[in-house]
This record gives sequence, structure tokens and C-alpha cells, in this order.
Amino acid sequence: MAQAEQAAQPADLHTLLRSPGYRRLLLLSALAGIPISLIAFAFVALQHAMQHGVWVSLPHAFGRSAAPWWWPLPCLALAGLLVAWVVVRLPGRGGHVPVDGLGGAPTLPSQLPGVVLAALVGLSLGAVLGPEAPLMALGGGLALSTVRSAERAEVPQLGAVLATAGAAAAISTIFGNPLIAAVLLIEAAGIGGPRLYALILPSLLASGVGALVFTGFGSWTGLGIGSLTLPLAQPTAQPDAGDFLWGVPLAVLIAVGAAGAMALARRAAVWTARRTVRRTVLCAVLVGVCAAGYALATDRAPDEVLLSGQATLAAVATDPHAWPVSALLLLVLFKGLGWAISLGSLRGGPIFPAVLLGAALGLACAGLPGFGVVPAMAAGMAAAATAALRLPVSAVVLATLLLGRDGTDQIPLVVIAAVVAFVTGELLRRRSPAAAEGG
Repeated sequence: MAQAEQAAQPADLHTLLRSPGYRRLLLLSALAGIPISLIAFAFVALQHAMQHGVWVSLPHAFGRSAAPWWWPLPCLALAGLLVAWVVVRLPGRGGHVPVDGLGGAPTLPSQLPGVVLAALVGLSLGAVLGPEAPLMALGGGLALSTVRSAERAEVPQLGAVLATAGAAAAISTIFGNPLIAAVLLIEAAGIGGPRLYALILPSLLASGVGALVFTGFGSWTGLGIGSLTLPLAQPTAQPDAGDFLWGVPLAVLIAVGAAGAMALARRAAVWTARRTVRRTVLCAVLVGVCAAGYALATDRAPDEVLLSGQATLAAVATDPHAWPVSALLLLVLFKGLGWAISLGSLRGGPIFPAVLLGAALGLACAGLPGFGVVPAMAAGMAAAATAALRLPVSAVVLATLLLGRDGTDQIPLVVIAAVVAFVTGELLRRRSPAAAEGG
């Protein structure tokens, strides 16, 4: 039976590729990738500019060299109020709740204003989230707008494929690489054979065009939105026995911590579903309290706890010895709490804060006998990305891209850490019926 199915697949694939309708779909996906990537670039650039204004320019305007410890409290209160207003008043409730992951139903064009507004205000004012989920929703909604609603109703598969291709074009913007977009979509789809090719070819084509346009447009305008590859200051070498000895329990620890954070996030999501405005504002203020507590305890900037963590991750990788172990552990504690609350109450993506948390905990453990700095960060990032995504292959690709060319020696450790974190997380989910029902 299996051999018959395998024999039938190539014929189905050839029929699919010869179909004029599917060829038009590929062309439409490629063409859609151009405007979608430009709009996604504008979204990320605007979000970075707003974030810089709130956390750098405004404190300077008040005569401060950096944001004071109390700064997150009014910023997050305003973020909670604005996000709650979008959730209550605009179509689409500002997009899906981040604790549900990156997936969800395709975003309709009518829902895009709410998704964009909720993400811009939340991410700029300090939500402990990344822009990847809103970007995917933005790309999917823009792609759906290229076909009429009557056509989407007549051919539902057309809308699903176009939405996925648009999401791939947008997500390749923030990751700066179409590879992670393609792998993430393949793994998240959970399908194979001709169905996989039917979905992934338009997505791969759109993400490739999007990444190409994004790279050229960024060079032309001079607008920077950050680099995915970390500037590792430490020399890298093949991981040894000590790295694996400590890397495995580190992955288990991260998976357990992530499971606890997700459980808290699901509770926050249920709690804010009723009396949305009041409770969303309260949750946002609690995120601000986490940042203020970290700043008071460490005398460091409160925005290290807030925001996506991409800039802080680069700072950790560039000069890891500038971070005392106590500061790293407090960062993991306060940012982890802020991340969990943000996942259940605000709008954004789960990936980048999780990666920073994994890197920080790994670096805090790097003083253990035989555990190197780069291997510790590599194992931590892979385990945390796996715990946040529940997609181990995508997490391995993401961690490898973050480490860059100089970190390719760490790939065996990255793979093992991702697998250990995935197995641990799934076993914990199986033990908790409430977690399994939460998604």
C-alpha cells in the first residue's frame, strides 16, 4: 500500500506542475512577494523608529542618558490600554494571542489595521515579544487581498496557499533569510508528498523574492533593522565532552522553564478574555513592574527586560564577560515573567525573547567546568527556540543562522539540545491535560 502511494506521488506532482492554474499561482506568489516584502520592511523600520523614540530619544529629551527604572510603568500602561482598545474595537482582535504560537487562521484584509496597530504600539512601548507573528499575519492578509473574496470562497485552497506564501515573504524580512521561512512552514504544515510541494513552492518562491527585495531596499535606503547573525566575540571550536555533559541538562532546564512560562501565559490569556481592557492594562503594568524590578536590582537599563531582546542578545554575544552571573539570572527571571505575561495578554511573536532567555541562561552556566561560552549560548538558544516554537528543525536552523559561519562547529550540540528540549517539553505537555488542551 505504501509503495503504491509512493509510486502515485510523482505522477501527481508532475500533474500539479503542468497545471496552468498552479503555474499562475507560482507567478502570483513571486509577484506578491515584492510589495509584501516592501510593506513588511516599512513595518519593521517604523517599529524600530518608534521603539528608539520611546526608549532613547524621549529620555534624552528629558535630560536622561538612559531610560530610568520607572520609565516602563507609564509606557506599559499605555501599551496595555491601546492594545486592549484594538482588541475590543477593531476587527480581528489585534491578531491571535501569542501563546498560541505563530499559526492560526489566515488574517483577512479587513483585520490588518487592527493587527498592525496592536503590534506597533505593543512592541514599541515595551511588550516582551517579537515582530514575527504580526509580520506573518500582515503578509498573509496582504496576499489574500490580491484575490477577490468570491474567488477565495469558491477555491478555499487558493486562499490558504496565498496566505502562506505571503506570510513566508513577510517572515523572511525579519529573519533576513528565506531558508528559515521555508523550513518553518514545512515543519509547521506537517504534510508531505505533493501536498507539501503544492504549499511550499509558492512560499519558497515568495520568501526568496521577498528576501532579495528586502536586502536591496535596505542597502538603497540605508535603513537598518538589525542583523540576525550574532557578532560572536569568543573564538569557536568543536564542542567537547564537557559541552555535551552540561548542554543536555541545560536543555532540560530550559524546557521545564518554558513549560512553566507557557502555563502562566495560558492563564493570562483566559483571564484577559473577560474584562479585556482593565485586565490587559493590569497585565501590561505587571510587565513594566518586572522591568523596573530588574533595573532597581541590577542598576542596568530596564529595556533589557522589555522588547524583543534582539539588541540585548547582540550585546550579550559581543561582550559576554560584561554580564555578571547575577545579572544574567535576574534577566532570565524578570524577562521570563514579562515574556509569559506578554504572551497571554499583548500581541506579537514568541521567538526572539525566548532565544535571548536561552542565551542568557546558557551564558550564566558557562562558568561550569568544561562548558565553553559559545557552546553554552548555542545550546541555550536552540533549546529555547524549540521550547517556544515546538518545531525542533526550525529551531536548529534558526540557531545555526544566529551563530553564523563562525558557529558551524556547534551544530551537533545545537541539534542534540533541540531534540532534548523538544522531548522534554512534549513529555511535560502529556503529563498536563490543561496544557495539552491549551494548544
